[in-house]
Amino acid sequence: MRLSELQNKSVININDGKMIGNIIDININQKGISDDIIVEKSKFLISRFSSSGEISIKWNQIEKIGQDVILVNLKT
Repeated sequence: MRLSELQNKSVININDGKMIGNIIDININQKGISDDIIVEKSKFLISRFSSSGEISIKWNQIEKIGQDVILVNLKT
């Protein structure tokens, strides 16, 4: 699967059913292995208390990559 295909999917937290946002980038370590995905938070989740409009999600937090969405397990 290509990054461009992942970027078209919405990222949803399975714990509360809320949309987190969309993938904007992937972190790759010095060994060439992808460590995590970077998700741009939806405007709904960005608050004035938030220091960043991005969230890093580790690959082991991804539960399922579907046709339209990516389901992740984020504890809040």
